[in-house]
Amino acid sequence: MKRAVFPGSFDPITLGHLDIINRSLLLFDEIIVAIGVNADKKYMFSLEDRKKQLEAAFKNEVKIKVKTYKGLTVDFCESENAAFILRGLRNTTDFTYEQSIAQTNASLKNIESVFLVCSPEVSNISSSIVRDVIRNGGDYRKMVPKSVFL
Repeated sequence: MKRAVFPGSFDPITLGHLDIINRSLLLFDEIIVAIGVNADKKYMFSLEDRKKQLEAAFKNEVKIKVKTYKGLTVDFCESENAAFILRGLRNTTDFTYEQSIAQTNASLKNIESVFLVCSPEVSNISSSIVRDVIRNGGDYRKMVPKSVFL
């Protein structure tokens, strides 16, 4: 079975995340959308809310599981018998950042990173932009799935 982990904070999940996850369904038998927990980070949405948003977004897709984890992503992958880490790239800055992480992960464990380039219509969306729009009272509904609507 080809199992991949798609890690992130998903604070909140965006249409860019959905784009990568839905397109990767052709590549993997199972995708674990893994919400990483970082005690040092301040989140807009609680862990429970983020998990509910993800579960609602993928409620009809049997190939997707939603889980939370602490610690290294490669250790979580190993515990879930996942041989792949799935990542989305919006631009060359993302690639430069993700490349060094992928190389480190490969040196720590035998985990391959698979990169998909975001579709052009969602490549400008990031969770930090969505949070900023929400904080300032803007209309964020075209950037996130319906499961995120407040």
